[in-house]
Amino acid sequence: MSTGVRPGWMEKPKPLTQAAKVLALAAVVLLVCVPFLVIVSTSLASTEEVVAGGGWVLWPTEPSLDSYRDILDGGIVTHALGVSAGVTIAGTLLSLACTVTLAYALSRPGVFGGRPVLLLILFTFLFPPGMIPSFLLVKELGLLDSYASLVLPVVVNVFNLVVLRGFFQGIPEELYEAARLDGAGDWRVLWSVVLPLSKAALAVVGLFYAVAYWNSWFYASLYLESDHWPLQQVLRTYVIAGSGLTDATTGEGTVTAPQTVQMAVLVLATVPILLVYPFLQKYFTKGVLTGAIKS
Repeated sequence: MSTGVRPGWMEKPKPLTQAAKVLALAAVVLLVCVPFLVIVSTSLASTEEVVAGGGWVLWPTEPSLDSYRDILDGGIVTHALGVSAGVTIAGTLLSLACTVTLAYALSRPGVFGGRPVLLLILFTFLFPPGMIPSFLLVKELGLLDSYASLVLPVVVNVFNLVVLRGFFQGIPEELYEAARLDGAGDWRVLWSVVLPLSKAALAVVGLFYAVAYWNSWFYASLYLESDHWPLQQVLRTYVIAGSGLTDATTGEGTVTAPQTVQMAVLVLATVPILLVYPFLQKYFTKGVLTGAIKS
């Protein structure tokens, strides 16, 4: 019998509670936006402003693109940017292709050897290989100082595989049976039935792969020479290590303040992913939750 009293979570929040939520949300936004604003502002500031501000500028009075012109004309960052873009695009497409096909095979009941393969894959998730075994394997395969060493050792991520497998298992079995009755084979079912229904999961997994490839620097430091470094490794060397940014061909340094150049490199390394994320944000909740419900 209903008592007419609504539970607490259905009651309208009190003004004090609403004010506290607004203040908390504003504090979080400031913690995220202010550092990014400082980075962008410092990259646009003049050398005099950076020196006067002690290395940081909150709002430049005379914004300039000299730092971006210096790093893009020097050749190092331009080449590293191209390497990162190429590795990210090629790696994401290859990883998606391998993950989709493997997840589809493991999601179908009655596949020969499916369960042992799945357990073997999950074992690698719990016990990943160490740095030295990975390096020795890449060396024996002849992948040292090649861009394939940044992709092939990590071409399939176990978490992404489990998400896609769960999503494929969530597709009604009647759709598979209807496609079979129409004479469709496994590849036809995957291409015409499964993939069109899995756009949300594919968008999420694709973004996960793209972010991982774009931000990867550790494998580059292990497997690549300095003239083949991607942008993130260049960023680590010239920003975190504090090295000066020089032209690889002339050996001449930049004319702007080191902090301005470092922040400009940081902006170039961050903005591409920020531009892609808003277009895929709507798929996140649906793609991850639906794929994680059944595994």
